[in-house]
Amino acid sequence: MSDLAHIPAPFRDDIDDVVLTAEQISDRLTELAAEVDRDYAGRELLIVGVLKGAIFVMSDLARRLHVPSSMDFMAVSSYGSATTSSGTVRILKDLDTDIEGQDVLLVEDIVDSGLTLDYLFKNLRSRKPASLEVLSLLTKPSRREVDLPLRYVGFEIPDVFVVGYGLDFAERYRGLSDIVSLKPGIYAS
Repeated sequence: MSDLAHIPAPFRDDIDDVVLTAEQISDRLTELAAEVDRDYAGRELLIVGVLKGAIFVMSDLARRLHVPSSMDFMAVSSYGSATTSSGTVRILKDLDTDIEGQDVLLVEDIVDSGLTLDYLFKNLRSRKPASLEVLSLLTKPSRREVDLPLRYVGFEIPDVFVVGYGLDFAERYRGLSDIVSLKPGIYAS
């Protein structure tokens, strides 16, 4: 068990362990931004964040980029209040931008089963962007149900339930700077 002294007191008893520190996340985002800059040199990029979880990843990535970029957001529902995807995806907020002919980078916080991302990727591909790539801070390959084109991956993590840095359980824990695993009793019903 990692030292949890830096975690706000109201959350400490819920946390099993620190999976990724804020420093590890920051360092990896700097590396990912350098890869994106290299791949999109001389082009403009539309970054599409999947709300709510990807907001921290997207904003921190965008601040590190040197290529011209703009942002848009989508909000989808596939989990409801569950801890696993239902596989049924509903778009709650669609893009404000027409992506036809644009270079698009879809930013996710985590790819678990891949069902939600598969739906989003197909939906966005049908809108005829010039290119469409995916950046996910986290991936859980052991849980994947569909093959996905993940161009940029921050970290592969084991099959543990994680929160923090945008990830939540019942809308809690998003603001934690680290990514932490919760004790099973917190999220298991």
